[in-house]
Amino acid sequence: MSLMGSLYIGASGIRTSNDALNTTAHNMSNLDTLGYTRQQVAQGTRTYITHSRSADKNWIQTGLGVNYTRTRQERDAILDKNFRRESGRMSYYEVSAVSLEEIEYILGESNEGHEFSVALIGDHNDANTRDGLWGAVQELAKDPTSSVNQNLFVTKAYEFLTKAQKVYDSLCTYQDNMNKTVKEDVDLINKYAQEIENLNRAIVRVEGGPEHANDLRDRRNYLLDELAKLGSISYSEDMSGYVKVRFEEVDLVAGGMVNEMSLYKDPETGFYTPYWKSLAKYDKFDKDGNPIVTEKSIERAKVFNLNEKISSEFNTDIGSLKSTLLARGDHRATYSEIDDINPDGKYEEGWYNIHVSQSVVMNIQAEFDKLVHIVATKINEVLADGAERARLADPNSNYLRDENGDPYQLFQLAIDNDGKPANGWTVRNMLINPDLRKNPSLLTFRLNEHSEDHETMEAMKKAFEEAIYTLNPNVTTPVSFQDYYKNLVSQIANTGFVFRAVQENQMVATDALAYAREEIVGVSSDEELTNMIMYQNAYNASSRYINVISEMLDHLLSTLGR
Repeated sequence: MSLMGSLYIGASGIRTSNDALNTTAHNMSNLDTLGYTRQQVAQGTRTYITHSRSADKNWIQTGLGVNYTRTRQERDAILDKNFRRESGRMSYYEVSAVSLEEIEYILGESNEGHEFSVALIGDHNDANTRDGLWGAVQELAKDPTSSVNQNLFVTKAYEFLTKAQKVYDSLCTYQDNMNKTVKEDVDLINKYAQEIENLNRAIVRVEGGPEHANDLRDRRNYLLDELAKLGSISYSEDMSGYVKVRFEEVDLVAGGMVNEMSLYKDPETGFYTPYWKSLAKYDKFDKDGNPIVTEKSIERAKVFNLNEKISSEFNTDIGSLKSTLLARGDHRATYSEIDDINPDGKYEEGWYNIHVSQSVVMNIQAEFDKLVHIVATKINEVLADGAERARLADPNSNYLRDENGDPYQLFQLAIDNDGKPANGWTVRNMLINPDLRKNPSLLTFRLNEHSEDHETMEAMKKAFEEAIYTLNPNVTTPVSFQDYYKNLVSQIANTGFVFRAVQENQMVATDALAYAREEIVGVSSDEELTNMIMYQNAYNASSRYINVISEMLDHLLSTLGR
């Protein structure tokens, strides 16, 4: 090769080293950019010139320099897949753990205090035994004819019911807040899907030529990371660079289109149910021809099957959206559902385990409502039994009876808008007898012969002390009122501890995958500075090579010119 041709070898080195320096500077400038993937220069040799070749001698060839082939991203597809799956699982258990912590706070069993337990059984750290409904019953048993004790009994019953209703209403409010999160998550999924589709088109367009859309790919990978936290995803990339994305085994981004996720709003609860718009079957339409969405029309189009078993083995415990839906439940649970009575009032075997137990909020709603239900109905039963015993002894007795001759009931059903008693003795449907609130002394607890009714008082105490109640069908150990609530709180604490432990373990696994991935995709300032020095030296070497060739040419021309 001539000396003039050798200049091109040096020029290729300068050009390639300059491009490599630019790539290194690009990495350094994006050191803290969210979702950025380290780029690496790929260099290749230019085609050799073969001067001669033979079977018994070495080939005589001359190299033509270096070629800047491409700037590639440094990623590991297996690490990406594993990281996204485990981060989705961590998000699932994080929502569950946070939900139980919120429930503990609502019950007042966090470090903030012991609000509801005080209303029911009093503060065991306080010598004041008159605190709580149980304390009032104990005081009343000591002197049932005392107007002070009668007033205390009614007052504590009112406080008990008021705080119980506040707890239940707070659980319902928390459901509503999670319902808003469901809508926000679905909107976010649709937003991510549309942006991924737009990026797909841009990447295919750019990479249809000689360029590589690395920065666009960075954004797409970041969106896949975020999408994986919301639910179980799978994806594949074709030869053109287009990524097909599936969410919960259904195409979300595919064929140049986005399969939009929609929301069905329950007309009674207002709870949202995510469903696939393209899979819904409509049989009703409005006057403008728009489909009318009903529970029946989305039955086979729902995004999640919330009745399936939750297990890491089957990857059914992935995604914050699914966890939020499970924690929220699909309605306000009541005490009757623990006995497998559905909201329509019909017995349905296995209803509790299938439709209530998997929802942390609905499960607590049902168990808590059962506690209030049995306390209220048992006290009413004791009062009614006392009135009946007195009438059996004296048919003309009006002991513990109102002006109509009906036994006094401390707890009553509220009246609905139609003027009828509410359906079911649930915490939301009850109130304290207004007559007894005005005049607690109507509960005289003094029999016709002017003796104190200690039998009714003993029955009242026994109602609080006898262990005949269970939390739910899956718990066989009977407990009293007091222990029922303690077991309820312990159940929340233990379940929350399990969820938090799993979430922390998942965090460790996810962080380990994140660190391993970061070693590949992350930018190291030390490594980039080393590369910068290397490429700078290569640039200087190529420049020096050109100077040498230039000096040789100058020498030859000067010599020949003479």
